[in-house]
Amino acid sequence: MSTAEGILTKLSRRQDLTREESLGFMRSVMDGSWSDARVGAALMALNLKGVSVTELAAFAELARAAAVRITPRARPLLDTCGTGGDGCRTFNISTAAAFVLAGCGVAVAKHGNRSVSSRCGSADVLEVLGVNVQLPPEGVRRCIETAGIGFLFAPAHHPAFRRVGEIRRELGFRTVFNLLGPLLNPAGVSAQVIGVYDAALTELVAGALARLGLADAMVVHGDGLDELTLDGPNRIVWLHRGCVQTFTLHPAETGLESVPREALAVDGPGASADVVRRVLAGERCPGRNVVLLNAAAGLLVAGRAASFADGVARAAAAVDSGRAAAKLEDLRRYSHDFGSNRRP
Repeated sequence: MSTAEGILTKLSRRQDLTREESLGFMRSVMDGSWSDARVGAALMALNLKGVSVTELAAFAELARAAAVRITPRARPLLDTCGTGGDGCRTFNISTAAAFVLAGCGVAVAKHGNRSVSSRCGSADVLEVLGVNVQLPPEGVRRCIETAGIGFLFAPAHHPAFRRVGEIRRELGFRTVFNLLGPLLNPAGVSAQVIGVYDAALTELVAGALARLGLADAMVVHGDGLDELTLDGPNRIVWLHRGCVQTFTLHPAETGLESVPREALAVDGPGASADVVRRVLAGERCPGRNVVLLNAAAGLLVAGRAASFADGVARAAAAVDSGRAAAKLEDLRRYSHDFGSNRRP
């Protein structure tokens, strides 16, 4: 049942696709053989049915194979990102955490896009911060190896999905592509922290990562946020070298003061970039603690911290010493130098 009609019929009956059917669907999306109407109908049907681990892993497998890949000489190599779509309008926490992680000496390959289902995407914020987000893949590789951090702009690495972006914008609601994007980092990262917009998705995404062969990852949901939060319980699925641990992390266990999510809300890329700057400058602003917590998760999966408390302390040291802010300056400089083919 790999024809368009067969796949749509099966999805409309809320039946899971096989791996072969999932590969066939994603292949048709990527090569343009399905009409926009059919793609939109399938995305809606997947939403109503709920995507399975088999489907999500197969979608990611095919999309990864078609990506424009880079191979930075850096290990561990980490990505920290969220699915978006949580509707909470927080500033770009994972983007700020990426600079903190780089300041801790962890190489970061930050994979992201402009906003599709949220108020502002990582590319929107980084652009306001002065980063050249249109850097060609080879330039991104050089950034990671030179600055310890690089930004992989999703459209440059996944050209087959350009048409899908327009369909997603027209649909105006979350789709399986919110879940798929974080699974498609084209730099071959060895560790990831992925935030999801619904606690029920933590096991799903972790299961897909395991099938895709990633050994170290945390999939997190923070009481309504696609980030770890200090305003409620956090659900975490931790993959560590073949072992899976599921647990709840409460704000009181972190050693950090609670921060209401309303204090983290922004109205666009400019405001988000301003919060990122203030956090990296070491200001004791509302965004500081939540960035430290999310950076601590990255240090844990990268093997650079023994606990969340240890990770928070290391992240705070990177911020207060100026090392995290220096990584933003490095990325801003090298993204333009390498984009113009000049040697720094």
